[in-house]
Amino acid sequence: MKLGVNVPNFGPGTDPGVLREWARVVEGLGFDLLMMSDHVTITPDVAERYPEPFYEPFTTLSWLAGVTTTLRLGTTVLVLPYRHPLLVSRMATNLAQLSGGRFVLGVGIGWARQEFEALGVPFAERGRLTDDCLDALREAEYPIWVGGNSDAGIRRAVRYGHAWHPLRGTLSWMRTVVKGHSLPGFAPRIALRPTAAPATDGERLAGVGTLEQILDDLDQLRLLGAETVVLDPYHADPEETRRPQEAWQALTAVATHWKARS
Repeated sequence: MKLGVNVPNFGPGTDPGVLREWARVVEGLGFDLLMMSDHVTITPDVAERYPEPFYEPFTTLSWLAGVTTTLRLGTTVLVLPYRHPLLVSRMATNLAQLSGGRFVLGVGIGWARQEFEALGVPFAERGRLTDDCLDALREAEYPIWVGGNSDAGIRRAVRYGHAWHPLRGTLSWMRTVVKGHSLPGFAPRIALRPTAAPATDGERLAGVGTLEQILDDLDQLRLLGAETVVLDPYHADPEETRRPQEAWQALTAVATHWKARS
């Protein structure tokens, strides 16, 4: 099982130098994949959690492809209804080519109602628009991970994707879904929030707890058939982007102990 990292491409502490250092750290620690999120216009509902500056993912990943060598690069997740399917196909295909086949397209339907309105895209039609785009991408030569924690999202992954890409869930819930569906693949994005004392909440998200709990979560996900697990060290506080060293320390601990354990 491979490990990836969701890197914040937004926020008051993020600039080109920080993004370059993120790539250096992630690749240097031996992670397989670096991913980042997608918003086109930073409307108030988006800005609460993902404020400007917000670096557009295709542009930024293309740039990082030139400063990395082995690292796969991807989106978690590209909001498909925001762009015409032909544009998505062109950009994703070019990025896959320019990176030497290192691109992973993670996709979703989106949630920011104000952003949909600003782009002139009907919010209520986002599921259908996502399906239309995925249908147009059927012949893609890069992996497509379909996000979505809802029943509709799971069905969409089964129909169109190379993997189901749930975002932040409990182990018990993911186990139920994996065992209850014929998934094309399984590549979850989980939290990365180390704690000094064991987390005892019955609804504890995977990736939250002591280092031993986090490593055990990874073991359990491997047993469930996860091909890649993406660690997400961002916890909705934009001020965290001013302190990337905290996330780097957590990633170093996980990478070091996971290698020894594997």
